[in-house]
Amino acid sequence: MKLTFLGATGTVTGSRFLLEFERQRESRRILVDCGLFQGLKALRLRNWERFPVDPAGIEAVLLTHAHIDHSGYLPRLAKEGFAGRIYCTAGTHDLAKILLPDSGWLQEEQARYANEQGFSRHKPALPLYTKADAERVLAQFSPVAFGQPIEVAGLRVTFRPAGHILGAATVTVEGPRGRIVFSGDLGRPHDPVMRPPAPIRAAEYVVVESTYGNRTHPVSDPEQELASHLRRVLGRGGVAVIPTFAVGRAQSLLHYIGRLRRAREIPDVPVYLNSPMATHATRLYFEHTDDHRLTPAEMEAACADVLVASTPEESRALNRKRGPMIILSASGMATGGRVVHHLEAFAPDPRNMILFPGFQAAGTRGAAMTSGATEIKIHGAYVPVRAEVVKMDTLSAHADASEILEWLAGFEAPPRKTFIVHGEPAAADELRRRIEERLGWTCVLPDYGQKVAL
Repeated sequence: MKLTFLGATGTVTGSRFLLEFERQRESRRILVDCGLFQGLKALRLRNWERFPVDPAGIEAVLLTHAHIDHSGYLPRLAKEGFAGRIYCTAGTHDLAKILLPDSGWLQEEQARYANEQGFSRHKPALPLYTKADAERVLAQFSPVAFGQPIEVAGLRVTFRPAGHILGAATVTVEGPRGRIVFSGDLGRPHDPVMRPPAPIRAAEYVVVESTYGNRTHPVSDPEQELASHLRRVLGRGGVAVIPTFAVGRAQSLLHYIGRLRRAREIPDVPVYLNSPMATHATRLYFEHTDDHRLTPAEMEAACADVLVASTPEESRALNRKRGPMIILSASGMATGGRVVHHLEAFAPDPRNMILFPGFQAAGTRGAAMTSGATEIKIHGAYVPVRAEVVKMDTLSAHADASEILEWLAGFEAPPRKTFIVHGEPAAADELRRRIEERLGWTCVLPDYGQKVAL
């Protein structure tokens, strides 16, 4: 069996791992994850490159979870000839029904806006794929239960809970010569909303994420830290704009903000959820109660008195309102979506606050702002950033370095090799060092396009 790293090397995005093997003298290929590259322009351009292998020759895709950096290239892959099945958990399937069409629609809108405003170098600007492309690929999904082994191309595949978001899974692939585990994105063992990652006891090879491989999350209470920031901005009559991932982070924030309002620890100001995708995803928490810790009553309370901006007109109207108020809007790294228009409206005013609740990949507006940028480029023009910018790592849905090590320590014997992916170079290398020193395992930092024999 051979493993080729087609993404998530030296970056936290573009997760794509190709497994190639022989079965009855026939070459077989399956892909684990099929995500979009995000962030730096050099990475985003990879989305437009010809796929390294013929998509028609890929038999199946194993999808760890629905976030776009893991799933967002699927419509393009199918458009280029992939006709196989996409295996994932039920929660991931339900989220993909929301996220993928939204991704296609957003790319169409970005192309339309670029053509309308004339700021694209491409004449005309085109979407990578359309909403219709995304809707078509959904017919190729085959949801499976957690812990229920299935056969894919002659291999035994098992999805186990990874925490992180609804439906997120680690994927174990077993063949005649051993077992390889893909961590996907690991959640936190003591997350207040999501359940912890399930332990795995044995594998010959491990492919593990390293988003926070060089960091340990603060031990402070995220609810109280959030309260402190919100009291500050609301107290001065400002607007708190929270760029939030529509799946996972939005629901955690609604839970915390609802608790704080009921306890009167923050002012009772309007709270707007301006993300149709987040609104639809929140409803799924009522359907997949085994995936998370919240009771139906807690979910009802989190959604109580939240004002939903459903239409583009309602979204634009928020930019004409005055504080104090709270706006939660996608995307989480401010790479696109409705939140970009809110940044354009509210970032220039020092009374306001832009609160980033988690990791910001290099090359994104979120990374620029949390690094102190005094202006950001939006729709071809530069917008001054005078608002207070805050980043909260306590709200992260990713395991930190210590929590990743804790999960790996559950293996009863060292794997032959551990491949460290899905992290920026410093984070991946630091996790390598920690694993080698504390667990004594052999680690590899793969390069983009590198192929290894298993």
